[in-house]
Amino acid sequence: MQQKTKKIQTLCLIEREGELLLGLKKRGFGAGRWNGFGGKLASGETIEQGARREVKEESGLEAGELMPRGVIDFIFQDSPEALEVHLFSVKDFQGEPIETSEMRPVWWKTDALPYDRMWPDDRHWLPLYLAGKNISARFLFENQDRILDFEVKELA
Repeated sequence: MQQKTKKIQTLCLIEREGELLLGLKKRGFGAGRWNGFGGKLASGETIEQGARREVKEESGLEAGELMPRGVIDFIFQDSPEALEVHLFSVKDFQGEPIETSEMRPVWWKTDALPYDRMWPDDRHWLPLYLAGKNISARFLFENQDRILDFEVKELA
C-alpha cells in the first residue's frame, strides 16, 4: 500500500453525569451519523485551538479544560490521506447546546448510545473510553462503512 499523507483532526466528547452529547452530522463527511464534535485544523491552529473552535462551531458550547484521551488513526482505502484524530474529553463547558448548520446536538445516556447510527469503529473503542481508559487505535476502512482491520490498545 502506498504511503498516505496524514491530516490531523480533533474529536471532542462532551460529557455530563451519565450522558454524552452527540451531534447528528447534517452535511459533509459522515453526514447522517451521530458523532462527537471536531474536525480539521485551520491554518496556524494548534490541536487544542482547533478542538475548541470546532466545539463552538458545531455545538455552540465553550469548552473549558480539554482532557487528552488518545489518538485514533483512520485509513480509508480509497483516500490518499490518513486521519490522525486527537481525542479529548470535555466535562467543563459553558452554554447550552444549539443546532448549527452542521450538527444537531442531543444528550444520550451512555448506556443507550445509538451505535447502529454512528461510525462503525465507535463500538470498538468508545466503551473503553467511557470506562475511563485512554486509548490508541487504528482502523482501516473500505469506503466509509466497512472496517477491514483494526487495533485498539489501552494506554497506561
